[in-house]
Amino acid sequence: MNAPASETRDRILEVAARLFHERGFRATGVATILREAGVNSGSLYHFFPSKEAVLAGVLQRHLDAVGPTILEPAQNATDDPIERVFALLELYRRRLLGAGCTRGCPIGNLALEVADGKPRIRALIEENFSAWTRGVRSWLEAAGDRLPADVDRGELSRLVLAVMQGGVMQARAAGTLEPFDASVAGLRSHVELLQERARRERSEPGAEGPEPGREPGETWAVRAGEGTALPGETAQSTDGSDWRAW
Repeated sequence: MNAPASETRDRILEVAARLFHERGFRATGVATILREAGVNSGSLYHFFPSKEAVLAGVLQRHLDAVGPTILEPAQNATDDPIERVFALLELYRRRLLGAGCTRGCPIGNLALEVADGKPRIRALIEENFSAWTRGVRSWLEAAGDRLPADVDRGELSRLVLAVMQGGVMQARAAGTLEPFDASVAGLRSHVELLQERARRERSEPGAEGPEPGREPGETWAVRAGEGTALPGETAQSTDGSDWRAW
């Protein structure tokens, strides 16, 4: 008995997703997808008129899985919204460990390999990144006044994405988890600095502005528990009227 059409399509996408992740898009031939999926060319081209269409289907599949397979496990790991960010990064660490620091993030890999010159593919890759960062942003927003009010949660969620992608890429290059762990440790230190500033602002009304004697817009941060200024750890405002601790 022939498999239902939906099962055939799903099997093609599942196999293609694995092969693109293991070998890359360009190094994976249609014949290999057909062989690994156990389907003929007519079945594949019934659903996907081109190899690029298969890639688009794979990216949509990844997008549909962002919530159930990536964000929800991190959300369920802890009730602390900030710790959910680090539970998410731990998920990637475990995957790196299981793969011997090979393969990396499937979306990040495809962004590097095929996004240029393919507007449809570029858009789907960005949708994947946006869905990821929206989940992280929701946790940062749920943290409420544990983070300073002037910290843009959307920008901070993009920083988390950059730490993950950069850490994964460096771990693959080094063949060890050390660069990934160092990247995450740096992010944690940064978030702890933000939480320390938020605690000061809650306990000291008016502490959110630059101290007397500092130039408008000058960047600084306070090391948690030490009260010493660290230059260069905040982004300058465009008009000099406020500052941020990251």
